[in-house]
Amino acid sequence: MALSVETESHIYRALRTASGAAAHLVALGFTIFVAVLARPGSSLFSWHPVLMSLAFSFLMTEALLVFSPESSLLRSLSRKGRARCHWVLQLLALLCALLGLGLVILHKEQLGKTHLATWHGRAGLLAVLWAGLQCSGGVGLLYPKLLPRWPLAKLKLYHATSGLVGYLLGSASLLLGMCSLWFTATVTGGVWYLAVLCPVITSLVIMNQVSNAYLYRKRIQP
Repeated sequence: MALSVETESHIYRALRTASGAAAHLVALGFTIFVAVLARPGSSLFSWHPVLMSLAFSFLMTEALLVFSPESSLLRSLSRKGRARCHWVLQLLALLCALLGLGLVILHKEQLGKTHLATWHGRAGLLAVLWAGLQCSGGVGLLYPKLLPRWPLAKLKLYHATSGLVGYLLGSASLLLGMCSLWFTATVTGGVWYLAVLCPVITSLVIMNQVSNAYLYRKRIQP
């Protein structure tokens, strides 16, 4: 027997709630796992994986889940309040990413190693630069009077789409980092595959959220 529209809607919302809760736990768990693994403070390099996972796994995931109607931890706030929390979290993520990038550059300088010699390094640099541009673009949404010729609905659509691309770049950088000699020398077997699943899971949840919120809407009228 076919399910009613109301039943299907309840099941869909329950699945979205469960996936959102999983994204919260996975983002936090992965960041803690990397921190335990890296032992921040044990070396200059040790801060790099911690700061990058904090930026791209935890803070950015939480910044985007703020707008989830099912799994946001700040549902009691107004849309404007959540937008400001989103911007603060994204700014913190950018600061962590910039610091993590700066420390690994300094580490390579001390060892006399070549910069951007791996796909992980290139993807990481691109993700950080994209995050910087994304935060700059977010200023136009916080203060739409700065861009009076642009409809607010279009600005939100472009910002969300660009943000999704930036989030996926950050996740790709994390995935490539887990293929590095440092990570594979310590994490092997099934634990490695579980770690790889973490950014994949959060990326799928965020892609679903952004797609449902913006990309599946009716085309915006000019």
